[in-house]
Amino acid sequence: MGDDRLTPNVQRSASTTASRRAAAFAVWYLRVVTFVNLLSAVWVSFGNDVRRHNEENFFTPYLLTAGFASGVFTMFLAITMRRRKRAAWILNIVISTLFLLLFGLAMFFAEIREHAQNWISLVLTAAFVAALVVGRREFYAKGDRSNPRLAAAVAVGGLLVSSLLAALLVTVANQAHDSHRSTFLERWGYGTMRLISVAADDTGFAGISTPNWVDVTINVISTVLILAVLYAAFRSRRAVDPLTEDDEARLRALLDRHGDRDSLGYFALRSEKSAVWSPTGKAAVAYRVLGGVSLAAGDPIGDPEAWPGAIEPWLAEARAHGWIPAVMGASEEAGTVYARHGLDALELGDEAIVETAEFTLDGRAMRTVRQAYNRVKRAGYTVRIRRHADIPAAEMASLLQRADDWRDGATERGFSMALGRLGDPADGQCVMLECADSRAGGAGELRALLSFVPWGPHGLSLDLMRRDRDSENGLMEFMVIELLQRAQEIGITQVSLNFAMFRSVFERGGRIGAGPVLRLWRSLLSFFSRWWQIESLYRANAKYRPIWEPRFLLFEKSADLPRIAIAAARAEGFLEAPGLPKWLHRRHLESKR
Repeated sequence: MGDDRLTPNVQRSASTTASRRAAAFAVWYLRVVTFVNLLSAVWVSFGNDVRRHNEENFFTPYLLTAGFASGVFTMFLAITMRRRKRAAWILNIVISTLFLLLFGLAMFFAEIREHAQNWISLVLTAAFVAALVVGRREFYAKGDRSNPRLAAAVAVGGLLVSSLLAALLVTVANQAHDSHRSTFLERWGYGTMRLISVAADDTGFAGISTPNWVDVTINVISTVLILAVLYAAFRSRRAVDPLTEDDEARLRALLDRHGDRDSLGYFALRSEKSAVWSPTGKAAVAYRVLGGVSLAAGDPIGDPEAWPGAIEPWLAEARAHGWIPAVMGASEEAGTVYARHGLDALELGDEAIVETAEFTLDGRAMRTVRQAYNRVKRAGYTVRIRRHADIPAAEMASLLQRADDWRDGATERGFSMALGRLGDPADGQCVMLECADSRAGGAGELRALLSFVPWGPHGLSLDLMRRDRDSENGLMEFMVIELLQRAQEIGITQVSLNFAMFRSVFERGGRIGAGPVLRLWRSLLSFFSRWWQIESLYRANAKYRPIWEPRFLLFEKSADLPRIAIAAARAEGFLEAPGLPKWLHRRHLESKR
């Protein structure tokens, strides 16, 4: 890998106070115009006044056209300008300059100059153009190179489909008298006219008379088409460079030297991630781009002293492409370093870590766990513990098949605490636990699987949990306890189990004296736990009496949290974007060989 991969090419002109303020003015101008446009769509009389002014000797400022579609358009521009998209700046500078020239020419007419509203419009439009010029260096975010072609294809194809759909609506709902039978071309023309103009003149279509809901529906279709074209034109680049063989080899070398620092470090080897390296190559940030969010997980890989050298180019790359930078599951140490680079922190929850030397089933506090463990053991279940490298290929293929059969749904979940693959020969140091039931006269039948990834030389981090739904309850707990009791056999001193989101809320919210806000927050989380198992994961981990290590979400702006949450949910497999069927994407061991 060449040096160009170590530091991304994200250099741009130096920012100044004047350019930042000008860029902020341009964004806020679009936000205000968006508000007025949407207000005009809701407040009918106000919108009619604005449109009447434009029909007389008045004109309104840049993009103020008093309509829902124009409000959506300006809102999209405001959002993309706030993300510093260069394409949005180019579009605005071209259109606003044309508006300014037209307004300037119009002011040569005396009947137009005498109205103060026109001078206000001219000044506001000129101020917006000036702000774009002064703040031009602040709009540096690149889009995908295919965006212009995609936007053109969406515009042409979308207009064709939308106009045909509009023609169908007009045909079905036409209320005109039979004295003039309209042709399909006339109905198609009427639908197209309604698509491109909200307040178009329809006097030329004598044989067409549609109810108001048809016109509104066509206008909504038009707005959706505009959004689709704008999204295609301004979308961020989806990914950079997936992990190469050289990247993976270098990451494994860093994990060999520093892997014991972070229990999530091994998950940086997920195949869909990319890596940004420090100039020295001693640290890297592994991330994935989803929905315009550059999502990293865990701590940077490598020497903590070199972490800033990897964080800086990662942030610069995110800004160069208009991505929102975010980190899921960072430790307190890494969170402090990220905070020095301008990111804010929000505690997500706690990771359950068990020191194997201190774990015991003795004592009153472990009575319930001990009884459940003994019940499963008396039922004849046994656990086999092996490194992946010690499992023959034929047996591994059989385990892969059972793991697929037992998966809950077609989606492979996990990102921050899951490797996303099983049985890869490169993961030979991972540990597999196989739980089988008793069967008279022979070996038992496999009922559950656990897989752990390495956490340094003497630790393990939980990766995968699968079990037969018809098997005995408590198998997972039985297997974890077996691992903790037999950990010395494979040289393990610490084990990282599941992550418990908002653990402190459940723990403190159930105590005497908890405040009303905390109790309300706990009740809300308990309600959502019916679907997302938030509280049950905490309870399942707490029974091992682990050490709780806090994990944090890092972000730049609070306004970005909804998009970050959606991107994280997609990465973890809880939300799916429309696309190809999952069976076309499933990766098996055979496809890797």
